Amino acid sequence: MTSHDTEQTLEPDPGESITGSIRVECYAGQRAAESPRRFFLGQRGIEVTEIIDRWLDPDYSYFKLRGDDTGIYILRHDRTTDTWEMTLYHNSTHEEGRLSTTRDT
Repeated sequence: MTSHDTEQTLEPDPGESITGSIRVECYAGQRAAESPRRFFLGQRGIEVTEIIDRWLDPDYSYFKLRGDDTGIYILRHDRTTDTWEMTLYHNSTHEEGRLSTTRDT
């Protein structure tokens, strides 16, 4: 299992703020930016229940995922500095969709 730390502030619910490090744990044997299975916002651990999407950029890897708190997150891994950053948080339920630009018809 691989883990990485970076500082980040998250405001998951109005009035609640979590400040601390983001530590991402990936499956053992995988490269650092592959298959996150758990991440921590400060002391709060969030299990990855679903990787909704992933994409690569020349300098970054992005993961759109659902946590065991039903929230949807986009985590970005900077391959140059080997740091993680949360670029999106949405408090969601499975019924509310997947934050997608496409719709099922």
